[in-house]
Amino acid sequence: MADAPPEPAINTTVPHSARVWNYFLGGKDFYDVDRAAGEQYQRSFPEIIDIARTDRAFLGRAVRHLAGEAGIDQFLDIGTGLPTMDNTHEVAQRVNPAARIVYVDNDPLVLVHARALLASRPEGACDYIDADLRSPDHILAEAARTIDLSRPVGIMLLGILHFVPDYDEIRGIVRRLLDAVPSGSHLALTHSTFDFGGPETAKANAEAQREYNDRAADQLTPRTHHEVMGFFEGLDLLDPGLVSMSRWRPEAVPWGEPAEVSGYAGVGRKP
Repeated sequence: MADAPPEPAINTTVPHSARVWNYFLGGKDFYDVDRAAGEQYQRSFPEIIDIARTDRAFLGRAVRHLAGEAGIDQFLDIGTGLPTMDNTHEVAQRVNPAARIVYVDNDPLVLVHARALLASRPEGACDYIDADLRSPDHILAEAARTIDLSRPVGIMLLGILHFVPDYDEIRGIVRRLLDAVPSGSHLALTHSTFDFGGPETAKANAEAQREYNDRAADQLTPRTHHEVMGFFEGLDLLDPGLVSMSRWRPEAVPWGEPAEVSGYAGVGRKP
């Protein structure tokens, strides 16, 4: 009988973005080092909790639009993070039970929990790839086992692009992913920024991110509106454009528009 594959090595001495994000979302799949990093970030910049929850809410609204009005029935979700409520496949398959989803992440703890991400409805399918965003060709080759790259795909890049510091490198990666999918495909992304909230908010955000970068292996690099727009080059940006995550097609509430948070969100269609 063949030997079982080795358990993935989980580094519990350095904070990892997926586990810290799980802490921000009120989850339980993190270690003391992740909690400490998250608590320090929150002390410097309390808004981070709102950002995490708003990012998750954007995922739901974007996927519902893509799976519904846009007719997308297959998704490539890179930088998946740890399973929580309303994962991409759950949202998409409520709209279209036959939707097919491929998740990608490089945290071994996410791999341990991947079976929760693979609980597809029988009409559809889910797969999980243990890979890094910096290896787009590998991701595309593996994803092709589950989704048909000759048909439109919804590419989800939520809260991950700011972990690649080199702007030219990360734009090239996004372009490689988009070049591999046909007309009618969509890109949905969120990205950290200092553009919102005025000087005091930006200062607190910058201090929190500096402290995080001192601890973590994944370095955060916020970007401006102009820089984030660069990821949508050649795409048709859907209304309302590139806006604060809370302002992208928010649910109607009696008290008006939600407050802006320090993160961009947008969805673009490949013509």
